[in-house]
Amino acid sequence: MTDSNISPLDAHLGYWLRFVSNHVSHAFAATLAGQGVTVAEWVVLRDLYDRDGVAPSLLADRLGMTRGAISKLADRLTAKGLLTQTTDPDDRRYQTLALTAEGRALVPDLSALADRNDADFFGHLDPAERARIEDTLKGIVRRMGLRSIPID
Repeated sequence: MTDSNISPLDAHLGYWLRFVSNHVSHAFAATLAGQGVTVAEWVVLRDLYDRDGVAPSLLADRLGMTRGAISKLADRLTAKGLLTQTTDPDDRRYQTLALTAEGRALVPDLSALADRNDADFFGHLDPAERARIEDTLKGIVRRMGLRSIPID
């Protein structure tokens, strides 16, 4: 017996947003995995690409992540040779994170993969349609005060 007052799953816009988002995200994650990088690592690498160095706390605030998450990501990226962690000799509590030459050289390649993934899913949209979707989604982000960067 069905209750006609209960809406089906696919009656919700959130269902369709999540449906598309999952496929976009999983395709990108699989592509990045082939390069030995996670989506969260890509987010950190891309953010640091535009900076000479940054304190982990500032990076955490900017990306909407916890300091613990940034610390774990920084450790992984350092182990991969993509990031340096420099401690201030006068205040050992203060660190700066910066890309290594290898990390800096990798970012444009990863960016091209992100662009290709975006084109695979959204390249068929005409510019006006794409702009409407983007404006609508950005409007929701602003209205809801959403802040954390999607990394999953």
